[in-house]
Amino acid sequence: MSQTRKKTSSSEETKPHTSFVNKFLRGSKLRSSKAESRKESNDLKTTDFQPSDETQKTPALDTAKPLTSEMELGPRLEKNEQFLQKLGKKAVDKCLDLNNCRLSRADVREMVALLPSLPDLEKLDISWNDFVGGTLQSITEQIHLVCKLKSLRLGSCRLTTDDVRALGEALKAIPELEELNLSWNSKVGGNLPLILQNFQEGSKIQTLELVDCALTSEDGVFVGQLLPMLQSLEVLDLSINRNIGGSLNSIAQGLKSTSNLKVLKLHSCGLSQKSVKVLDAAFKYLGELRNLDLSCNKELGGGFEDSPAQLATLEHLEVLDLHRCSLTAGDVMSLTQVIPLLSNLQELDLSTNKNMGSSSENLLSRLRFLPALKSLLINNCALERETFTALAEASIHLPALEVFNLSWNKCVGGNLELLLETLKLSMSLQVLRLSSCSLVTEDVALLALVIQTGHLARLRKLDLSYNDSICDAGWALICQNLGLLKELTELDISLRPSTSRDCGQWFKHLLCAVAKLPQITEIGMKRWIVPAPLEEELECFDQDHRSNIRFNHDGFEDQEQDKNVWSGELLRSTAIGR
Repeated sequence: MSQTRKKTSSSEETKPHTSFVNKFLRGSKLRSSKAESRKESNDLKTTDFQPSDETQKTPALDTAKPLTSEMELGPRLEKNEQFLQKLGKKAVDKCLDLNNCRLSRADVREMVALLPSLPDLEKLDISWNDFVGGTLQSITEQIHLVCKLKSLRLGSCRLTTDDVRALGEALKAIPELEELNLSWNSKVGGNLPLILQNFQEGSKIQTLELVDCALTSEDGVFVGQLLPMLQSLEVLDLSINRNIGGSLNSIAQGLKSTSNLKVLKLHSCGLSQKSVKVLDAAFKYLGELRNLDLSCNKELGGGFEDSPAQLATLEHLEVLDLHRCSLTAGDVMSLTQVIPLLSNLQELDLSTNKNMGSSSENLLSRLRFLPALKSLLINNCALERETFTALAEASIHLPALEVFNLSWNKCVGGNLELLLETLKLSMSLQVLRLSSCSLVTEDVALLALVIQTGHLARLRKLDLSYNDSICDAGWALICQNLGLLKELTELDISLRPSTSRDCGQWFKHLLCAVAKLPQITEIGMKRWIVPAPLEEELECFDQDHRSNIRFNHDGFEDQEQDKNVWSGELLRSTAIGR
């Protein structure tokens, strides 16, 4: 859910900068039919767009002046038509995606000048652009010119209170709006009614995303009162708003009127034990729900103990996320009766619930009744030998499994053979994570044998990191067979932060295997040190293959480094290009 904010210098306003049109050409994806896409692609290849001198002199819009005060409407439309032709007019007519383009305030003004030429615009995405904050009014004043807008995304734009007020007024001018994303704007909190108060019964809103908006308990009450008016709502994401847990009664009451809801995300919302009962009462009205995320609500533990019967009625549920919910043994017992009934479940995340270790045997054994399951995350659950055995036996009956994460369960070490049949039968497995599982040499030898016999052919990501008990012979065995995993893109064999070791001769086998893997891009080898003789092997590999592969390791043997540093350790990345 998190993204990295792109920092933009405040001095950008005074420096020459590339026109936002050129940025858009480089960064956006034009959406159109296949035939149109091919034609537009050819046009773009044969004609490099350069703004005319007259275009560059177009004055910035002053929001206090009428739209046409700086130039005549006709010439402006003609210039904008030229812009659109170079961008692919038909595609841009429908979608203007400037997400994370580092727009400056001048860019925003140029974009505003473009809006009158886009009367059929349906999607506007200017998320993750810091300088939108404080300038949104210049956009909202022209929003009536794109009244067909269906999607408006303003995530992480540093909106101000004035922006929020202006947006609330502007939404009246776009009655066709179906998607609104205001996530990661803290000023939305406490001001939500100012934005959404004009949503009336019959609103066409289908997606409402308000992630990490610092919503208050009063905002939560308002959401509950608003929901009955949003009969078309399909996606509601209120995640990372820790103060709305206290207003869940109002929200749950409103959810009873949203029978078309397909996605409900309440990740890290301060939910409590009582919240489970409140939500369970609403579940019977949400027959179309596909995705339910209640994760990272640590006070939720114990809330499932009284058999949330209505959860079992979500027969279309495909994604259930309960990671880091402090589930108790009683919760696990109740979920044992419910989860196996969700026959359409495709993704189940129970990770980081450490109390499951000794109480989940029955639950894990009954996962065999979920044949559509594609992703099973049960990492860091303190599994014991008995519960791991139950899981291994059930996993044989999961033919669609693509992602399997068992990391941070120490009991896997020395017992990987329990998964032998699963690994042989998993024709769809693409991600296998066994980080910090106390694996021993015999475990990786078994894994190497499975690979050697032609299994795991679709594996794309393999994580064997933080298994320091594997000896050089074990690493040699696995590396000798890695070349058979033709679809592998990522491999991680890093050591624990408190450890540091020299690479053995197995490193030669790794380089040999990598040369046979056409798609691999990332090899994690943190805290492994490459001895001087093997450094030459790496340099020869660079010269011979020149593939675009990134090795993350702790440098070469002759480098001075503190091997006992826990954080900030020296990482040397050797980029090798093919």
